[in-house]
Amino acid sequence: MPDATGLELLAQEVGDADPDAVLDTIYFRERATLIINPARARETLELLRERGYRFLASLHGVDYYPEEPRLGVLYELLDMQRVDRLTVKLRVDTEKPEVDSVVEVFPTADFQEREVYDMFGVVFRGHPDLRRILMPEDYEGHPQRRDFPVGGEPVLFTYNEDSTPGYTK
Repeated sequence: MPDATGLELLAQEVGDADPDAVLDTIYFRERATLIINPARARETLELLRERGYRFLASLHGVDYYPEEPRLGVLYELLDMQRVDRLTVKLRVDTEKPEVDSVVEVFPTADFQEREVYDMFGVVFRGHPDLRRILMPEDYEGHPQRRDFPVGGEPVLFTYNEDSTPGYTK
């Protein structure tokens, strides 16, 4: 497993190729993280793929409410030759939560980007079929955001049908 020096060299290499790409590097508990500029996400991930991180293990969203930029996208990459993981993070504002799609670079990002779009509202520019994947198409809001209202109608199961009078009638 590469150490902090290896991450610093990788971050410097990415930074040399694109000076606006890497905002910060973190090495904590044997996990490497690059925090990148959202405007340079696709180019940075393409470069990391060329450097051996060819497997996108996961792509997921995060809500850092009440901080701004509030919404985050995390890419978990794996170099299968060196058995090395790398986390790539970016953050976008809720005013314009947009980032370039990486489906052409990592085809497995297709449904994962759709899920982040559906649950958090991050728009992936250039995605081949960006639409809701878990919620109905006409659903309003993004359920994984921290300010999403909690509550609603009670869920009925066979054991509590009689204890909720008038709900089914």
